[in-house]
Amino acid sequence: MTNQDFTMNSASLREKFFEIYGNSGDKPDLYFAPGRVNLIGEHTDYNGGFVLPCAIQYGTYMLIRKFEGDTIRISSLNYPHQLISSSTHQLLNEKGKWFNYPFGVMNEFMNAGFPMTGMDILYSGDIPKSAGLSSSASIEMVTAFALNEMLNAGFDMIGLARLSQKAENNYVGVNCGIMDQFAVGLGKKDHALFLNCHTMEYKMIPFRSEGYSLIIVNSNKHRDLSDSMYNERVSECQLAVTYISSIIDVSRLGELGFPQYFKIQDNIPDVIVRKRARHVVSENQRVLNSVNCLWKNDLTQFGYLMNASHESLKENYEVTGIELDTLVEEALKVPGVLGARMTGAGFGGCTINLVANGSTDDFIRQVGDHYFKKTGLIADFYTAKISDGVRKINEQ
Repeated sequence: MTNQDFTMNSASLREKFFEIYGNSGDKPDLYFAPGRVNLIGEHTDYNGGFVLPCAIQYGTYMLIRKFEGDTIRISSLNYPHQLISSSTHQLLNEKGKWFNYPFGVMNEFMNAGFPMTGMDILYSGDIPKSAGLSSSASIEMVTAFALNEMLNAGFDMIGLARLSQKAENNYVGVNCGIMDQFAVGLGKKDHALFLNCHTMEYKMIPFRSEGYSLIIVNSNKHRDLSDSMYNERVSECQLAVTYISSIIDVSRLGELGFPQYFKIQDNIPDVIVRKRARHVVSENQRVLNSVNCLWKNDLTQFGYLMNASHESLKENYEVTGIELDTLVEEALKVPGVLGARMTGAGFGGCTINLVANGSTDDFIRQVGDHYFKKTGLIADFYTAKISDGVRKINEQ
């Protein structure tokens, strides 16, 4: 279910809510949060660097209704026949379960002094699961936005992004940065979001893609961040900072320019840790260069930077794998493709591709066929439209 066709499906979604929870005379409120795709700037966010994501039209719908009581009931149409109940005083937390994301957000509200009340909540989303398009941040931010209104908590959007990040760090156990929640919250139609993940300063950068489309390709390679090498990469970057800080005063890799890093890189004795740092510092520079390209509407150079980003993620950060590498390699063989790279944390998930409109059919056919021959997996293709961030939907 997408934003485009939601108006004709809102009634059926509401009917499902009443089927699960009853009491059709007491209407729930409806909210939506998008997913996000990162155009460039991968694994720089938790290093205090720069990123360039955008919100997309796929996302998470949430119906919520409060009542007097001490029970929170949540369910999702993406997980059939599942209704979870929890106490307002002690929330469930089971490793690997989707409901840890909303319960983690609720937990952060309680930590901030806003106790929960009884609630019925229904989620429905069209973001592919485990694809690296921030279905988790979408759930977190739609929950945070709705609770902020319902509880009159008074958080601004950046505060909600920080709260949602803490929920994922502390409750889910993934040491993510702020990028996903920030993009889901503050995304703007037809704009990329240029964010300094250390200072939270940001600018909206127009993305004028006349003649080209952003096509997301889902590798359908299962990934699970909490069980992946993601947290290991975070630790390796922290170790790089420890080595470097013995030479110069630095607290995060995002502080380093590439010329500065090039001079002191040999002071990192561990070759693997040195490669991790090289990716982060060079990727940071690629984001800055990409912003300049988009201001000038130079999509050709932007595509080159996308390609260079993937190469570094493959060789230096080692988070791609045969599935993502195959998708990128096959994409770049198609005439009319300016750039292709993995997007998200890696270890599976998606690629983002900048494709001439006249080449999209050939792109889908050729990449899909060759990917299946090499991996045995069937890729899914989505045309991404850059959309607005989290919001309440006022139905007619």
